[in-house]
Amino acid sequence: MTEGKGDLRKGVGALEKFQKSVNALLADLESSPAGRSKVAAQAVSRSALSGGNASFAEADGLYTQYNRVHESLVSLSKSLGDQIEYLSLGVHAAAVGFDNVDDDTRRRFYEIQADLDEQRERTEAERTPKPERNADNQSDAGWADE
Repeated sequence: MTEGKGDLRKGVGALEKFQKSVNALLADLESSPAGRSKVAAQAVSRSALSGGNASFAEADGLYTQYNRVHESLVSLSKSLGDQIEYLSLGVHAAAVGFDNVDDDTRRRFYEIQADLDEQRERTEAERTPKPERNADNQSDAGWADE
């Protein structure tokens, strides 16, 4: 039976080591140019591409794509930070036992879990093909070829 306790202690030690690595990674991420606040602060205005609101289709397209990519990067940065924090909290809870985790830590763990679940559901919904619409804005799904 003592072998099991030793194995458990080694496992907890490995989890604690992993938690330290995750915490260091999170600190590095947040202080880097890829940190949540730094990525969010890097925005380009439409007028920076062609001055004023002059009609310039290529500039409009570039601006639209830049914003799409920028929003994706901001979202990715937030998600990555949340996932690292989630893992860190989980490793801590595994090391000390879930019953020994304070309420604030437990609440934060569940908040992140709910946010990540919601984000995953949104991503899956965006990837699900939408039915084709006809000229009357009605779905063509379900109509058989006659």
